[in-house]
Amino acid sequence: METRPPLPPFTEESARLKVRLAEDAWNTRDPEVCARVYTLDTRWRNRAEFPVGREEVKAFLRRKWARELDYRLIKELWAVQGHRIAVRFAYEWHDDSGHWYRSYGNENWEFDAHGFMTRRFASINDLPIAAAERKFHWPLGRRPDDHPGLSELGL
Repeated sequence: METRPPLPPFTEESARLKVRLAEDAWNTRDPEVCARVYTLDTRWRNRAEFPVGREEVKAFLRRKWARELDYRLIKELWAVQGHRIAVRFAYEWHDDSGHWYRSYGNENWEFDAHGFMTRRFASINDLPIAAAERKFHWPLGRRPDDHPGLSELGL
């Protein structure tokens, strides 16, 4: 059986790594890359959508990144216990009209023994921002290690 380290039960250190790996995957904006960390029968709640299974997750992500352009994400560990991790996040993006947003949210994750995410529950709010208010300016892709995280940015 394939595994997705780090594996539960998570320590604070291994949970921080799991969160960073998730952030890195989502910053690729590649549904195939992102979906590899979820079980085949994963269950999600993302705003008002409820994808079930890896294929529905891929379709969801394709739709998401078709409308959320120049997407850049930062995730931060909030809490960890056993096989569950709570995360807070913010991401910036613009629509096809050039209007910028910062989306804030929280996620609750649950993992199987092999390190695959079985459940993901996300609550998200969007805040319109001016382009001059943006805080995430790295080139598209992985956030550089020296770029501040959410706490350092006061978010």
